[in-house]
Amino acid sequence: MNLLVIAPCLLSPFYVYRGPKGKEYETARRLRKLFGGLGDEWQVLAYPCPEYALIGWPRAPASREVYERLGMRERAKIIADFIGRVLAEEKPEKVVFVGVKGSPTCGVFHTSSSDPEKYPYRAMQEFFYLGKEERLKRSKELVGEQGFKLKPLPGVLFEILMARFPEETYIEFDKEDVEKSVERVKEALRD
Repeated sequence: MNLLVIAPCLLSPFYVYRGPKGKEYETARRLRKLFGGLGDEWQVLAYPCPEYALIGWPRAPASREVYERLGMRERAKIIADFIGRVLAEEKPEKVVFVGVKGSPTCGVFHTSSSDPEKYPYRAMQEFFYLGKEERLKRSKELVGEQGFKLKPLPGVLFEILMARFPEETYIEFDKEDVEKSVERVKEALRD
């Protein structure tokens, strides 16, 4: 048996902090189609969303540094322990981890970065009460106001996973380039 360990928002777009948009629906549709044809040799583990587990949904966009300040490292360790337990018990022949480019927790090679001193932490609570259109608008504003940058560093969870399981395969899914990302996943599953 082989195991594909995947960020849950790639399969179910409703975990995304602000709610799904077109690229999230397209990503989920394409990956579900791909995984539906895998057969019995592959199993899929969509671990609990670290950001949902810590903050809930919907939530304001935040960087890796902001999540670290909110206690994400401890939550991520619990999720990494769960994944490690599955790997220890199931003993898969091959493991492929798939994360999300730019995610503060599930970024594989790139994460979002900002100054946690300037973050409006009250937005986390306020965001819960906004409707979908208001959330989409406010998300865009917050990202601009905070000057989020893409940093060549893994997200909090993937930093822990890569330290614990360095020999496994890691794929970063870029929702801005669904086609190429799906191809990278296909290639990893074939190898």
